[in-house]
Amino acid sequence: MALTGIQILKMLPKKNCGECSIPTCLAFAMKVAAGQTEIGECPYVDEEVKATIGEASAPPIRTIKLGSADKAFTIGGETCLFRHEKRFENPTGIAVLVTTAMAAVDVDGRIERFNTLRYERVGVNLKADLIAVKDSKGDAQGFCDLVGKVLAGAADAQLILMTADPAAMKTAATLCGDRKPLLFGAAADNAEAMAAVAKETGCALGVKGASVDDTVALTEKLSSAGLKDMVIDTGARTVRAALEDNVLARRAAVRSKFKPLGFPTITFPCEMTDDPLLEAMITSVLVAKYAGIVVLSDLQGDILFPLLLERLNIFTDPQRPMVVSEDIYSINGPTENSPVLITCNFSLTYFIVSGEIEGSKVPSWLLIKDTEGLSVLTAWAAGKFGADLIAQFVKKSGIEDKVKHRELIIPGYLASIKGELEEELPNWTILMGPREAGHLPAFLKEWKPAA
Repeated sequence: MALTGIQILKMLPKKNCGECSIPTCLAFAMKVAAGQTEIGECPYVDEEVKATIGEASAPPIRTIKLGSADKAFTIGGETCLFRHEKRFENPTGIAVLVTTAMAAVDVDGRIERFNTLRYERVGVNLKADLIAVKDSKGDAQGFCDLVGKVLAGAADAQLILMTADPAAMKTAATLCGDRKPLLFGAAADNAEAMAAVAKETGCALGVKGASVDDTVALTEKLSSAGLKDMVIDTGARTVRAALEDNVLARRAAVRSKFKPLGFPTITFPCEMTDDPLLEAMITSVLVAKYAGIVVLSDLQGDILFPLLLERLNIFTDPQRPMVVSEDIYSINGPTENSPVLITCNFSLTYFIVSGEIEGSKVPSWLLIKDTEGLSVLTAWAAGKFGADLIAQFVKKSGIEDKVKHRELIIPGYLASIKGELEEELPNWTILMGPREAGHLPAFLKEWKPAA
C-alpha cells in the first residue's frame, strides 16, 4: 500500500538541508508520495528506510533504466490507464532491429538512419532511442562483433541484446560496459542462466513467454530468485493479441496491483508484418496502448516522423502547457539590421511564428517572452503579456546589443498596448505586425529599418 507524505516524513532525518534540491523534508516527502521524485535523492536516509519507502511508493509498473547513468533511457514508471487521470510518465522507446543475418550494408544503413533521422519540434528533439541487436544465426562471435559495431557506430543508442545463449549474452553485455543494455532472451528453458547473467552485469532482463500465463510464471520465478528489473514479452505477434496483452497487463498492474505483470512491455511490430506501412500502423496502436518498447524492422523518415509526433503528443502532460524557453531566437542568420519580433512562449505559437519567419527567408530576431505557456491574447488578458512586462524583457534580453535600429514588431492582436509600450520603451518604435502568422512573410519582406 502506498505511503502518504506524512508517513514518509516520519522516516526521514528531517534536516531540511535542501541537498535533494527541494527546500524542506516535508516538501520532499510529498513529492516522493506523489511519485515525482525518488527517495534515493535524499543523501541522509539509511538503506533500510530507503528500501521500505522505495518499495511502498514504487509505481505499479516498475521503472527500468537502460544505458549509462548520465545518458539513461527510462521506461515504465506508469501509474494510470488513461493520461487524463494523471499523466503518462516515460515515452515508449522506439528501436530498430539489426541481425547477424543482415548484410553489412543493411546494418550500416540502419545505423546511419538512426544517427541522422532526428527532428526538432516545439523545442523538443525527436529521434529513435534504441538499437536491437539479434543473434539470428546462433553465431556467438558474429553476435558480439555486431554488438561492437553498433556500439562504435551509434554513440547515443541504448542497446537491446537478443540471444538465447547465456554465454554469448554475458560476453556481449560485458562489451557494453557502462552502457547497460536490455538482455532479451529469458524463456522457460534458460531463465535461471539468463537471470544469473543479468545479476552479474547489473542489466535489466527481457522475459519472453509463450502467453500471458507463461509470462506470469516466468516473472514470478525470477522475482523469487531476487531479480527485480524485467521487461516482458507475452509472445504476441499479431496486432490484436499484442494490444489485448498490453491492456491486460497494464490493467492488472494498475487496477489490481498484480506484481507479476507490473513491468514495461516490449513488442515487435517488425515480426508482425513485412509491409512497412502496416508495421507503422501497428506501432502507432502499441505506442498509444502501453508498449514500453517497440522494435521496428527499419527506420524511414516518412514513417518515423509521424510516430515520433504521436509519441510526443501522448506523453505530453495534459495538465501542463507546452512551452519554449524565454530567449532571443535567431532565424535565417540575422544581422544588426534585421527585424525584431516578439511573441509569447506557448509552443504552438512559437512553432507557427518561427516556421513562417523561416519560410520567408528573411533573417530575423524572434524574442520569446515567458507567458507561462499562455497564447498571446490569453496571456495579455491574464496580465502576463502587458506593456510593462514586455518592456522589462526587451531591456534585459540583450537585443539592444544585437541590432542598430530600435524597431519592435509586436503581434497584431496587441494593438491596444502600442501606446503603453511606447511609453515603457521610449527609444523604440513599436510596429504592429499582422494578426495572422501566415501574413508574416509578406510583412517582413516589405520591412526596412528606419533611416
